[in-house]
Amino acid sequence: MEETNCCCHKTKERTEKEYKDLIHRLNRIEGQVRGIKGMVEKDAYCTDILVQVAAVTAALNSFNKVLLENHLRTCVVRDIREGKEETLDELVSTLHKLMR
Repeated sequence: MEETNCCCHKTKERTEKEYKDLIHRLNRIEGQVRGIKGMVEKDAYCTDILVQVAAVTAALNSFNKVLLENHLRTCVVRDIREGKEETLDELVSTLHKLMR
């Protein structure tokens, strides 16, 4: 497997199960965001919208956890075994961005 990076200069082949899980999560998040847009368009009460935004935030955090775990178990482990220590720098940089 090749590693993945947000800059898209690297790619990663995912198992069918991993791919389907990630796409399912993203489709659900996309639906939630469309629902929030509809709430704004229909002048829904602010608190109701905020609760839905919190749900989307939690879903995105969950997506990140799954993706990060997959990345650690595949790409990072492989690169470290191959002596590519720059992968640790990349991982630390990514974690800093996730924790903003």
